[in-house]
Amino acid sequence: MLLVSLMVPLHSQQPPAWKDPSPHITQFVTVDKSVRLEVLDWGGSGRPLVLLAGGGDTAHVFDDFAPKLTPTFHVYGITRRGFGESGFSPEGYGADRLGDDVLAVLDSLKLNRPVLVGHSLGGEELSSLATRHPDRVAGLIYLEAGYPYAFDNGKGPTMKEFQDLKKTTPQPPEPSESDPALASFGALQQACLRGLGFTYPEGELRQQYATTPDGRVGKQRDFPGDAVMLQGMKKYTDIPVPALAIFAIPHGQAKWISESTDPMVHEAAKTFSAAELALTTKQAKAFEDGVPTAHVVRLRGADHYVYLSNEADVLREMKSFLSTLR
Repeated sequence: MLLVSLMVPLHSQQPPAWKDPSPHITQFVTVDKSVRLEVLDWGGSGRPLVLLAGGGDTAHVFDDFAPKLTPTFHVYGITRRGFGESGFSPEGYGADRLGDDVLAVLDSLKLNRPVLVGHSLGGEELSSLATRHPDRVAGLIYLEAGYPYAFDNGKGPTMKEFQDLKKTTPQPPEPSESDPALASFGALQQACLRGLGFTYPEGELRQQYATTPDGRVGKQRDFPGDAVMLQGMKKYTDIPVPALAIFAIPHGQAKWISESTDPMVHEAAKTFSAAELALTTKQAKAFEDGVPTAHVVRLRGADHYVYLSNEADVLREMKSFLSTLR
């Protein structure tokens, strides 16, 4: 019996190939020499709506959120260059280069005046495209994305103030190789839920982390960081198309902090939260005053991933705004 068991082919012990359950199809659009972008298409009817992820994510971060919009919109998602399955380039991450990438996708898919929805650093692409080609988009939705890389008329905080504050963010302990959270992507997904209070789509986690031969979670992939993404940042002082900007003010506190027994963690979180509240409040006011045609919404206790932590609130505000567009 031992001999027979040793003779079982190794490949039979490999975990079955994982299939993303999100109802999208995938295509690739060439936007530059040797660079093609992954484009997810969730289908749907109505005006095209294009989702742009934040700086550390791919379009798969919208795997659970996008299908909620397909009853009234044809929903797409774009993974920017250097991330996930999209092509890598050692340079070309400035605001206008990334905006041109989005424009190339719109041209390739022949999308007529879509609504662009950007999370976090995706706001940079929204502002770049809208200020240079306002006739190409019907509206913009900034999901925790209306920060200085997307709007800066000198009345709000500087990007450096936000970056300096980010360095003081309380960090959860790094998992060891034996951590149960790394046993599988499903386990990692549950760990994120316990620590943050909301769920990352498994498809996005599989983009961010490598898979080991036995199906466990491997090393984190080396995507371009914020420093690279902000190298070509521009100061946008006007948003010339209809816009909705959703800010999380005050930001919610991660569950792992509230459950920590370390008083130093709580003190650091308290100091950080007070400073973050001051900056985000000032930035939202600058956006609201500087773009009087925009609708600015403040959601209390939401996470930076506002569409994951407060999905129902975000969908309500989006649908209300989108109903006003011609």
